[in-house]
Amino acid sequence: MMKNELTFNDLPMVVKELCNKVESLEETLLKQVTNRPAPMYENRHTPMTSEEAREYLKMPKSTFYFKVGNGEIPAVKQGKRYYLYKDELEQWLETGRKNAPALSAEEMNAATLASHKRKPNTTNY
Repeated sequence: MMKNELTFNDLPMVVKELCNKVESLEETLLKQVTNRPAPMYENRHTPMTSEEAREYLKMPKSTFYFKVGNGEIPAVKQGKRYYLYKDELEQWLETGRKNAPALSAEEMNAATLASHKRKPNTTNY
């Protein structure tokens, strides 16, 4: 019903068509949003006791307390007890690797550019 040239008399009809199209789009969007199930996210920032953390890390008791005491393992001390968070333990495990995970091409390029710095000219001193 749209014409290339609109006149003032055609304006109410065109506005009505636009309103109908917007309403139909809103209805379809609402149907899609309400029919989609909500994503289930696991809360990874859950506190663990030292015993649970030792079991998760599969680490001997003496080694665990030595590393927690030195601050190698991220922990919070409340009174006489240590509390650790699962996501922090996972991050600690990832960063403690001897062999770094493979870098993408962009990361390798950025590392190369960062390593090539101009050395100062000693004759200017």
